[in-house]
Amino acid sequence: MSQNKYKEKNLSKPIENHKTAPLANIEDLKPESLVPIPNKIEVENAKDWVDINEK
Repeated sequence: MSQNKYKEKNLSKPIENHKTAPLANIEDLKPESLVPIPNKIEVENAKDWVDINEK
């Protein structure tokens, strides 16, 4: 196990960043997959954020 120091060091880093995900105000859940569906305001806010921060 001591051969792969990179993997051991980076296991604690988060894979995804949910700071800007529009999941705060969930309107509904998909029936089978339970995927949250955000309300329209949160989707618009997320789109505005992406448009402003476009490179």
